[in-house]
Amino acid sequence: MTQTTTSAPRRPVLRFLRKRYQGWRERHQLPFNFALHLVGIPLALAGVVLLFLAPWYWGAAALVLGYLLQYVGHKAEGNDVGELIPVKRLLGLPHVAVAPRWRQSAEADAKRAAV
Repeated sequence: MTQTTTSAPRRPVLRFLRKRYQGWRERHQLPFNFALHLVGIPLALAGVVLLFLAPWYWGAAALVLGYLLQYVGHKAEGNDVGELIPVKRLLGLPHVAVAPRWRQSAEADAKRAAV
């Protein structure tokens, strides 16, 4: 069976991943925050691995330092850490997913992309 350009295959997994990535980029627009996440996320993941492979304090230190870097980046950007947003929603507490100064530029970019 041949495919034509009008009958492109459905790719729900790719669409889901693309949507998550776009949301992540929207919440991490400040270059400083993005750079801290490039270091903090792998460090936190390495901390989880180290908890099982090395003395516990090395893993705990890497995990805490990785999350601390991400926390500092989110404070600089003006929004909440992603893992806390669902908890705050469940508790009915206010949260900031995307800082207002970045939301305006993201909405303008979306309008330009739609045209």
